[in-house]
Amino acid sequence: MRSRTANRSGVVIRRRVTPAGDILLSLLTPQGKLKAVARGGVRGPLASRLNLFHHVHVQVYQGPHNDLASVQQAVLEGALPTLAQPERYAFAHLMAEFADALFQEGEFSEQAFELFAGALRGVAHQPDPEWVALVMSYKLLALAGFVPQTAHCARCRAPEPAHPDPLGGQLLCRECAALPAYPPDALEFLRGVARRTVRASMDAPLPPALRPALWRALERFVTVQIGNVQSWR
Repeated sequence: MRSRTANRSGVVIRRRVTPAGDILLSLLTPQGKLKAVARGGVRGPLASRLNLFHHVHVQVYQGPHNDLASVQQAVLEGALPTLAQPERYAFAHLMAEFADALFQEGEFSEQAFELFAGALRGVAHQPDPEWVALVMSYKLLALAGFVPQTAHCARCRAPEPAHPDPLGGQLLCRECAALPAYPPDALEFLRGVARRTVRASMDAPLPPALRPALWRALERFVTVQIGNVQSWR
C-alpha cells in the first residue's frame, strides 16, 4: 500500500482519548465514514477542534503499514454550542451513535452526511429536540436500508398490524400480540415516517405522552437489526 495524503470535511461522530493522549476519531463525511487518529492530540492545538459534533476540515496521512489514517491538520468549520445543553446533548449523542453504526468506511453518501448534519442542526436549534431526534433516527435508518415492517404482521404476515412487537420493534396483528394496539396517531407515524418528508413530520409533532412507546419500538428494532446503542434515554 502506498502512502497518501487526503483532505476531508466532516462531522466528528465519535471521539475517544487513549491513555497515551491520542485522540481516536470517526468522522462522517460526504465520502463516507473516516476513522483516524490524532497522535498526542489531547495535549496539542487539535484537542479543542476535534470535539464531538464539530464540523472540521482535516488533512490525514495514510501510511503504508498503518490501519488508521493520521490527522496532520484540522480546521474548525462549524460548531453547535447549544448541543452541550443536557436536554440536547443526549439526543445529539444518540444520533452520532446511529451514524457511526449505520454508515461504513468507503461508502460514499453525500445524502447521509447532509441528513445527519441537518439532524444535528435541528437538535441544536429547534424548541423540541426530542421530536427532531425521533424523526431523524427513523430517517437515518431508512436511508441505510433498515425500515420496520408495518404493512404486515412481523410474525404471521397478516395485513394491517397495529400492535407493538416488544421483541423486534415492528408491528404485530391482534392474534399475535400481547399488548394493546398503538393509538391511531402513533400508528400513522410508524407507517409513514420512512416515506414522509422531514418537513411534513416536523410540522406534525406527536404529543409527548405518545413518544415513549415509539422510542421503545425504535430501541428494540435497532438492537435486533444493528446492535446495542449506549445512548438511550
